[in-house]
Amino acid sequence: MIGKDDIASIIEDYDRLKLRVGMTASHSALDICDGAIEEGFPTVAYCQKGREKTYSEYFKTQRTTSGRVRRGMVDKSIVLDSFNDVMNPDMQSQMRKRNVVYIPNRSFTSYSSIDDVENNFHVPMFGSRNMLRMEERTEDQDYYWILDKAGLPYPEAIEDPQDIDCLVIVKLHHAQKKLERGFFTCASYEEFVEKSQTLLKEGTIDQESLDGARIEKYVIGPVFNLNFFYSPLEEDMPKLELLGVDWRFESSLDGHVRLPAPQQMTMPAHQQIPEMTVVGHNTATIRESLLEEAFELGEKFITASKEHYDPGIIGPFCLQTCIDKDMNYSIYDVAPRVGGGTNVHVSVGHPYGNATWRKPMSSGRRIAMELRRAAEQDRLLEVLT
Repeated sequence: MIGKDDIASIIEDYDRLKLRVGMTASHSALDICDGAIEEGFPTVAYCQKGREKTYSEYFKTQRTTSGRVRRGMVDKSIVLDSFNDVMNPDMQSQMRKRNVVYIPNRSFTSYSSIDDVENNFHVPMFGSRNMLRMEERTEDQDYYWILDKAGLPYPEAIEDPQDIDCLVIVKLHHAQKKLERGFFTCASYEEFVEKSQTLLKEGTIDQESLDGARIEKYVIGPVFNLNFFYSPLEEDMPKLELLGVDWRFESSLDGHVRLPAPQQMTMPAHQQIPEMTVVGHNTATIRESLLEEAFELGEKFITASKEHYDPGIIGPFCLQTCIDKDMNYSIYDVAPRVGGGTNVHVSVGHPYGNATWRKPMSSGRRIAMELRRAAEQDRLLEVLT
């Protein structure tokens, strides 16, 4: 693991008045870029060839002769053959020469191996480098592990498919779309066998992933992604902030639920089992009487992170929750970095973040604000890893 001394040595050569914000050009990159521009940081998007135009053309910045941004939010787009080319030592050398601070998102840890992120990416990262591995459900210390250590609620696991006696969700990777989900639901062992065999024949899932799948009780209720921010620098006000809430659009699931039940029943076999591929997000708020408990979830997660992942969570993190009919939270996923749904807050922010800061406050802008504060107070080592 690249340690604090390594980062200290790198930023010793940085010009702290000329920091640039860099990121993998996917996932939440627009939110990161927009927030950085709002706080006065130049932005660098590391793109993959064939997927660069969103950043290199359509959201490219246009500046006046004085440097003020008139349009867009991406100052520089660097087009790579592969997202993983950021692991090239020469590329990292260029990043350091540009004083780049890298903001990790899920695309970064999906297209590059977690071992490389931890040990071979010699560029300062905003956030918790040592916590990114927990997102891999194949790890012994995955996010369920820390949820258990924190005493936080999460769906009960079922170890043996033959013990299924209620509605469950089976979590595993999609066989063809390597970065997507091959999740499915069922309510009995017989249904588990029937659906899994159908998906195996279609090539949607593979046997290895099925053998290692996590089966957990399905919590029936709306989903809310809680986009938190923890500030190590804050001294006068609460260190934990709830910046916003979002929820997902999933294909083909959302298309299924718009069909009448009789129509769903007559669909051919290959269309009957919906996929759960995230294709978009929308913003949301939560009933006020449930907000305090939401903050309690965040506080417990922070406490556990400090105990098991020194120095603990830094900056943005997302607890993906479901609220049941008795108004109980269950956490079904954790993102120890900026969440995937924060693009709904680009430029306009969210009621919670805006109300906290009395101005539009997205996750991207809050990251940039903390980075600026750390640079001004000579406390960069408290937020960079």
